[in-house]
Amino acid sequence: MSSITLRPAGVPGRYGSYGGRYVPESLIPACEAVAEAFSQAWADPGFRGSLAALLSAHVGRPTPLTPAVRLSTELGVTVLLKREDLTHTGSHKINNVLGQALLARRMGRTRLIAETGAGMHGVATATAGALLGLPVKVFMGERDVERQAHNVFRMRLLGAEVVPVTTGSRTLKDATSEAMRHWVTDVDEAYYCVGSVIGPHPYPMMVREFQRVIGDEARRQCAAELPAATPDYVVACVGGGSNAAGTFAGFVETSAKLVGVEAEGGSGATNGEIGVLHGFQSLFLQDEHGQIKEAHSIAAGLDYPGVGPEHAYLRDLGRARYVTASDGEAIAAAVRLARSEGVLPAIESAHALAWVVRAAGTPELPRGSTVLVTLSGRGDKDITTLIAEAELA
Repeated sequence: MSSITLRPAGVPGRYGSYGGRYVPESLIPACEAVAEAFSQAWADPGFRGSLAALLSAHVGRPTPLTPAVRLSTELGVTVLLKREDLTHTGSHKINNVLGQALLARRMGRTRLIAETGAGMHGVATATAGALLGLPVKVFMGERDVERQAHNVFRMRLLGAEVVPVTTGSRTLKDATSEAMRHWVTDVDEAYYCVGSVIGPHPYPMMVREFQRVIGDEARRQCAAELPAATPDYVVACVGGGSNAAGTFAGFVETSAKLVGVEAEGGSGATNGEIGVLHGFQSLFLQDEHGQIKEAHSIAAGLDYPGVGPEHAYLRDLGRARYVTASDGEAIAAAVRLARSEGVLPAIESAHALAWVVRAAGTPELPRGSTVLVTLSGRGDKDITTLIAEAELA
């Protein structure tokens, strides 16, 4: 197949018509400073060596590629799990956060700001702050504070300040808005550690580069373990889309079919229209007047009304396909994996599994196919939700 680059071509920060930098004038210098610092750091072997050492010693990379033997037999397809749930802190978020925290320290910033939905990015940022001696302030929607109390306690235990956001839908969208407003007031000292491939340039590109360790590792592991070297399908859940962007980066120039699975009520790539939010242009759920609609998902990490600009670009190119899974399908998939493989995934990750379960044996996912699924996080944080929603017979 023809080569497809994930790096913006032409205007910096653009993926076709998506991306860009739509922020108040007061944030332009801050975004430019981050872009310049990242460009220099990513070209510095010392910086990348320090990050690689932390990812190995502190995070536990490389994460394994686990064959889901019983589930594969049941579905008639070979399912391989990329185990980001086994990282320190329990999700892929730590890969990006350690990179950004090292960058913040390199830039001379003295504290970190973050937004979080499911709480895993907040936990990762609090962890990095504790490790590197940087105070952390995390903005989290009031609804998510209630349904992710476990992670709120973890953040506070690590020394972070958690600020409940009471405006709007009180979820990830509003937490992101509040974090950006706070950044405006503290651009000289604070570093905004964005948790997904969203926001103004350079964040979508930078976060993907920090997360591409997932895809690069998985590609090497598949080459060593599969007769054909490359899986037929590469599947990951998509909210803003960082775990999927990192996974896809390792396979975009292969023959693998890329599938991003969104929450049915947060389907920006599947059902969105072009708009601008949180400093970037992409696909967002909108009403007939062009106003951003509230997203819904039982998974707090997928409760976002849009998708990162790179995903919108890959969709338009036809290189990646985006589909949805319902709340009920995700819960059922989480329970099924727990019982078939002894692995409890985050409900976010279970959306990706839900599509595999639904599509296996159909023309969408023919019998005999090999499927790589990124498990972006573990399900400990979702126990309260699972107690309320899962039907255990």
